[in-house]
Amino acid sequence: MTFRGRRVWLWRWRRNPLRRRSDALEAWVVPVVWAVTVVGGMLTGWAATHSVERGLAEERAQWHPVVALLTQDAPERGAAGAQRVWAKVRWTGEDGSSHTGQARVAAGSPTGTAVTVWTDPGGSLVTQPATESQAQVRAAMVGLLAGAGAAAVPFLGGRILRERLERRRMAQWDEAWARFGPLWGRMTG
Repeated sequence: MTFRGRRVWLWRWRRNPLRRRSDALEAWVVPVVWAVTVVGGMLTGWAATHSVERGLAEERAQWHPVVALLTQDAPERGAAGAQRVWAKVRWTGEDGSSHTGQARVAAGSPTGTAVTVWTDPGGSLVTQPATESQAQVRAAMVGLLAGAGAAAVPFLGGRILRERLERRRMAQWDEAWARFGPLWGRMTG
């Protein structure tokens, strides 16, 4: 049976003649780094999530579908037998101006086939906006990655600082041992 003794809470902050400055510094580094890591990661993740959700909601509100016509026959098949291929289309913008561009259409579609394309307020082609559920998933993933990335910075900084403190402590031990080690043998006898 081993004797463990009483557990001393907050021992790093207590007065002790053997406590070095590096011990006291480390006593503060650990909780500060953890607080900044957790709070910084959560706040960054939350901000990124809301920013992405807001941006995707704006896209859903501003982008709209338009009927476009193929200006040439679509290729019979795409690369590796793809069912959808790129083809030239023409559409009329909200202001009545004519626009052309390339859109993905069914392979083999003849000239004049009507296809639905999405445009922004300027009349430029854009991809179909994300649905609300897709936007939530994307925003959550971006928030998670941004939060983890932001949390990694103080966490790694704290690890580097603690490693340097440990090296410094070991150097101090080596120095003390070099000074008092030779005297150790004289005390026995």
